[in-house]
Amino acid sequence: MVGSLPTVPFPRRPLDASDQVSRWYENELGWATVPAHAESPGSPVRLCVGDRFDVLDVPAEAGRAGLRHLAPASPVAVQADRMRLLVAAGSAEELPGLLDWLEWGALTPDLRALGEGCVMDAPLPPGAQPEVRPAGRSGVQGAAVWLRPPEPGCAVEASLPTLSAVRGGGGAPDLVRLVDTVATQCHRLRLRRACARPLALP
Repeated sequence: MVGSLPTVPFPRRPLDASDQVSRWYENELGWATVPAHAESPGSPVRLCVGDRFDVLDVPAEAGRAGLRHLAPASPVAVQADRMRLLVAAGSAEELPGLLDWLEWGALTPDLRALGEGCVMDAPLPPGAQPEVRPAGRSGVQGAAVWLRPPEPGCAVEASLPTLSAVRGGGGAPDLVRLVDTVATQCHRLRLRRACARPLALP
């Protein structure tokens, strides 16, 4: 008597690079991702912002000044001449009021916040990305890279700057000091650019 033959599964399609990047973020950190565009090969995986973290998007030079206000485990990414400082979820909503309170108001147009509903390009996981040069730029033109990568297995969100740190809650870094420092540097950069422009003659 001939028994029924076991069903052989179809061979699995090997994971491409974007699948591996998505899986690292989702499985190791619990961060939601948006898949790369199928119609544009080579497009990056993107991270969903607003659920686990928000982002301060600033000129890289201004962002470097703010690094001293971050905990060593606070993730920081760089893309081209922009630095992305990860901050506590909900910070993007607080930013306009915080800038007004610090009397910066609309003086810092280069300081942007990404919150709920936004995305950012996902840098390659640590060990799979090119080295970041001291100037804050990577060897890959325009690609996002981690300057300070998130650490799997630890509560990344606990290291993110938050407004509650001002009132002494927890050990999180203080968002107010970070924003004030970065806003000051953004303003200085803007003034430096304005002074560098040639005078318009009548």
